[in-house]
Amino acid sequence: MQTKVLSFLFALLLLPALHYGQSGYKQPSANVTAIVAAPGTPSTRVSPTNEAILFVEYNPYPGITTLAQPFLRLAGLRINPALNSRQNTTEYTAAHVHWLDGDKKVALELPATGQLGGIPQWSPDGRQLALEINTSEGVELWVADAGTGKSRRIGNFHLNDVLGSSFSWLHDSKHLLVRMIPSGRGPAPKAAPVPTGPVIEETAPGKLAQVRTYQDLLTNSDDENSFAWYATSQLALITTDGTGAPQLLGQPGLHTDAEWSPDEQYLLVTTLQRPFSYSVPYYYFSRKDEVWDRKGNRVRMLAEFPVTDDIPRQGVVSGPRDFEWQALYPARLLWVEALDGGDPTNKAAFRDKLLRLDAPFSGEAVDVLKMKERFSGFDWTGTKDVALLTEYDRARRWRTTYYINLNEPANKTVLFDRSIRDAYGDPGDPILTYTTGGERVMLQDGDWAWFEASGASPEGDFPRLDKINLKTGQTETVYECPAETYETFVTFAGQDRKQIVTNRQSRTEPPNFFMVDLKTRAHRALTDFKDPAPQLTGVQKQLVTYTRPDGVPLSGTLYLPPDYKPGQKLPLFIWAYPREYSDPSTAGQVRGSQHTFTYYRGTSPLFFVTQGYAVLDNATMPVVGDPETMNNTFVEQIVASGRAAIDYLDSLGYIDRSRVGVGGHSYGAFMTANLLAHSDDYAYGIARSGAYNRSLTPFGFQSERRSFWEAQEVYIRVSPFMHAEKINEPLLLIHGEADNNSGTFPIQSERLFQAIKGNGGTARLVMLPHESHGYRARESILHVLAEMFDWADQYGNKAEVERP
Repeated sequence: MQTKVLSFLFALLLLPALHYGQSGYKQPSANVTAIVAAPGTPSTRVSPTNEAILFVEYNPYPGITTLAQPFLRLAGLRINPALNSRQNTTEYTAAHVHWLDGDKKVALELPATGQLGGIPQWSPDGRQLALEINTSEGVELWVADAGTGKSRRIGNFHLNDVLGSSFSWLHDSKHLLVRMIPSGRGPAPKAAPVPTGPVIEETAPGKLAQVRTYQDLLTNSDDENSFAWYATSQLALITTDGTGAPQLLGQPGLHTDAEWSPDEQYLLVTTLQRPFSYSVPYYYFSRKDEVWDRKGNRVRMLAEFPVTDDIPRQGVVSGPRDFEWQALYPARLLWVEALDGGDPTNKAAFRDKLLRLDAPFSGEAVDVLKMKERFSGFDWTGTKDVALLTEYDRARRWRTTYYINLNEPANKTVLFDRSIRDAYGDPGDPILTYTTGGERVMLQDGDWAWFEASGASPEGDFPRLDKINLKTGQTETVYECPAETYETFVTFAGQDRKQIVTNRQSRTEPPNFFMVDLKTRAHRALTDFKDPAPQLTGVQKQLVTYTRPDGVPLSGTLYLPPDYKPGQKLPLFIWAYPREYSDPSTAGQVRGSQHTFTYYRGTSPLFFVTQGYAVLDNATMPVVGDPETMNNTFVEQIVASGRAAIDYLDSLGYIDRSRVGVGGHSYGAFMTANLLAHSDDYAYGIARSGAYNRSLTPFGFQSERRSFWEAQEVYIRVSPFMHAEKINEPLLLIHGEADNNSGTFPIQSERLFQAIKGNGGTARLVMLPHESHGYRARESILHVLAEMFDWADQYGNKAEVERP
């Protein structure tokens, strides 16, 4: 049977590409269009001194002309050749600094020619901001005074962010490390008009290269030459006062990382080398890790790798990895090496070991400790050698955090120990601060460290500001989100612990920033962002909880139109995304809050409320079981979860169960197609940017650990494409023509549409020009909403419900 299926798959892949008609962009109703056009909430960055907040305004939905600008797909990257930078479709329009003491607002003066290319970056002293300005000649570096807003260009070079951030501040706030386009590099290489020969790849016994299905990869020698030309940068040290020429460091190269030691006398540099690869992105290319001195001379080669396309699935490279400078030492390097060959399926008493090497880096590395599970990272305290060390147990999907002194590793104590899906037990993230030397460490009062937590609970999320004793594990809550609101910690105001800045919202109040006195709890508004859709303020919103027949608790957020009247049975649209859990207790935990302000953004399914629908958003679709085999029952579990939601809402009298639609994006689209193939609970489905044929993602998908050849029946069972003849409800398929997400090739939607069509089913395929995995252009956003509404109207039997 499997041989016949594989033969069918191979034959289908040889079919010619689909041809489909092109029509103009559609728009939904005027009220929906107006809501989409409303300005978004600015992005924010807090100054390192906690004295000010930077607000950056942007256009979240640029025109299709912006997306249509030429770009190159090289080595897993998308490069704008006109700017020699990564493709960026966000249009930043303005920025201002809000000083917390006195509420002074300072607008940054942007140049008349050129456009802000990204979010400005604070200097360590909180007095300046570095900006990227896109011009017709390339990307320029500017620096603005945070107190006056005046800005000026630094140097006459152009930045290069293709392989990483184009600049970083030094601790003195007077110098920046930049990646610039090398001078005199000549014109960009041109593709040969006539091929010089075929493209050949070869493999042989002894090497397993079980890689994911990446996109935008190199395909030939012309691509290799173009990638090397655009990605090569020159590291340089510059001053912000504009005096002196840039100090060039080392030679131009394909530098992916460059990080100063705490004393800023050494530079940790990672550089790509040839040969490149046609099967993996740039970060798996041949590469070397080196230490340079402040003049750019190599001090020591730390590691050198060939193309690492043979890393075990869910494993790590077998050599040195995760290099970092240890906090509170002038120049001490730490790194990790695998003791299990990097393969998580190998049995080993210890999986990793930690090593260190001090300046001047001429001796042998010293073993510091061994780790039973996989190294997952450090959080450094303000005490030398003391840190929080986190390990990850893949077998249990478990995370353990230790309080450890690296001089006494045997005496480490467990601080946190929980499932990675345990939201209720999540202590949150440590709040970081800068030392006088510019290093980032945990903010502490003695043994007590400050944490911000989501505050997940059976009643929903109530964010908290906590103090946790790192030696005893005792927790004290200093501030908790009040009832009927959703309020998150942003920063302390200034250097003391008396006031904090929060972001507060409620069902009827949009998010705004407030200054909060921790003693009196008094709030003072810092911003006054308005409701962009006041006509929808009356939308009814509630957290609903229900249970699957197997006892797994489920939840979702139910939205009802403003004019909903008790007893009215509405059409229902369910939007969901499946997630994997090792046990029912964590699968059933409530996540999210019913007290957040409802924003209607982009292609959100919440827009269905404007059309008279009930919407169940974030309906939980847990897949519970052993991490090695949980997908054996993927279909049965999502069908049961969806049916439980419908049964529950029907029992409350809210919905007409004959007019229920279901939808999702990416893995949610995969879920949607499966629900239509394996149940008759839905009148229609909407699947956006999904993957439907798992033989095209043969070395795993989502959290699936087995390959296609290890679990053929499972891969076939969960692939909607294999069951296209059973999809007897109308399915709307939407996909970006330029989708670059791993696994969700546009051909996935094209082939499922062809399969449904060939089996006499009902489907519609919408391919969005220039769009990637998520949709950005204003025209695309409005078109997707119009398509979704029309599909639901046509096949959800919605004629009985009058639009508001």
